[in-house]
Amino acid sequence: MSARRLVFAFVLAALLQTPALTQGSSVLQHGTSPLIVFRILFMTGAAFDPPGKEGLASLTAAMLGEGGSRSKTYQQIVDEMYPMATSVNWQVDKEMTVFTGTTHVENLDKFYALMKDMLLDPGFRQEDFTRLRDEAMNFLKVSLRESNDEELGKEYLYNVIYGGHPYGHHNRGTVPSLQKLTIDDVRAFYLQHYTRANLVLGLAGNYPNGFAEKVEADLAKLPAGAAGSKRFAPPSLAMGNRLSIVTRDTRSTAISLGFPIDVTRASPDWPALEVATSYLGQHRSSNGYLYGWLREARGLNYGDYAYTEYFPRGMFQFTPDPNLARQQQIFQMWIRPVEVNTGVFTLRAALYGYDTFVRDGLSREQFDATRQFLTKYSNILTQTQSARLGYALDSRYYGIGDYNSYLREALAKLTVDDVNRAIKQHLATDRMQIVVVTKDPTPFQEAVAKNTPSPIVYNSPKPKAIMDEDAVIQAYRINVKPSDVTVVPVEKVFD
Repeated sequence: MSARRLVFAFVLAALLQTPALTQGSSVLQHGTSPLIVFRILFMTGAAFDPPGKEGLASLTAAMLGEGGSRSKTYQQIVDEMYPMATSVNWQVDKEMTVFTGTTHVENLDKFYALMKDMLLDPGFRQEDFTRLRDEAMNFLKVSLRESNDEELGKEYLYNVIYGGHPYGHHNRGTVPSLQKLTIDDVRAFYLQHYTRANLVLGLAGNYPNGFAEKVEADLAKLPAGAAGSKRFAPPSLAMGNRLSIVTRDTRSTAISLGFPIDVTRASPDWPALEVATSYLGQHRSSNGYLYGWLREARGLNYGDYAYTEYFPRGMFQFTPDPNLARQQQIFQMWIRPVEVNTGVFTLRAALYGYDTFVRDGLSREQFDATRQFLTKYSNILTQTQSARLGYALDSRYYGIGDYNSYLREALAKLTVDDVNRAIKQHLATDRMQIVVVTKDPTPFQEAVAKNTPSPIVYNSPKPKAIMDEDAVIQAYRINVKPSDVTVVPVEKVFD
């Protein structure tokens, strides 16, 4: 055999042994935009944190997204990306970790070279680890505990609902577990979970021919990993409603209510519940039932909304982020803060209004109006190229095809009877978990233990119909046993 043929044979053998991404592990949306969007998704997250090491998945992602590569420090990467007006961002949820970035096609090669090294050849420097671990602890201890009653209440509600479950801690972890983590823990988590088996590449825009194949080949250098995804059982919640009162020196009272549901986007009843919760309280909309019931009629607070999916950071944005897909979801009502002296009345009003909603359901006119709104609203959720790519990745997870087409077709087939049946089947519950963030727990404890009335005094006269309803609401029983009321000092939250 000639030397040339021998070299060719060795090259061919090497090519044949080069690993490749699994078929179907890329979502490619080649288009006309000069902006190229990356969503590099790994099917791992906070639910995969080892016991006692809560926060490890998030800290590992932070080390990749904000810790630099082996050849460049994070500051060097930031300096090189600054003229390109871009960055690499990361997001960790229970089952998904995603790294995102957008760059103009003219800067594609430079940007991708930096992002590739960040993900495939991370620096894992001790000083970056210390900085990012401290940031995570400060987020829990300061940003949530001490400065944001609304997000505090919502996030603690998830901890209550999923107590003892792999979902049952904040995605950033707990303060004690973060204190114990080491950089070796991060390295081990990276090697175990950042694998081809867990990888889905998302790419959109007018990227050059052959570019997607190049990225796939680069990512194929990751370890193969184990095939198959971990299954998570529903949370185990005893029957009965429960009230958790987080005590904090605050001038308002924030309320969150919810319970687990076995409905996700992959479920036949999900479109029906989307109609139900949109009517009950569409996020940041003034058309919702709760909004009209609590804010417009009574002026109690800024807004009141309902959800069938996890929606973090809701007070900062109008639409949810994609790539928060989960096997388990919850129904939730977010009652934005009210004055302390109206806290108990507002909780009673929310429960009374919710019970009325479940009992009566939607009229045909309410159903038609809400369905029409949702048919158009899906276009708002996917109006950017990055959002469309993100929703496509989520649709791949749930196995539902194109999100907009799926929702429009499902809504077109729905009837008002479908929605009202789904309400009674999935939303009528006696496992309501209530989280209240307030300064003094006593009024809530007495309302539960003694059914102490909570009359309200308005600054201006209200119609007789409202006052007549209020007479019922002020004594409406909060159906929680005194033994199921828990008082938690804020400094113990996320411990």
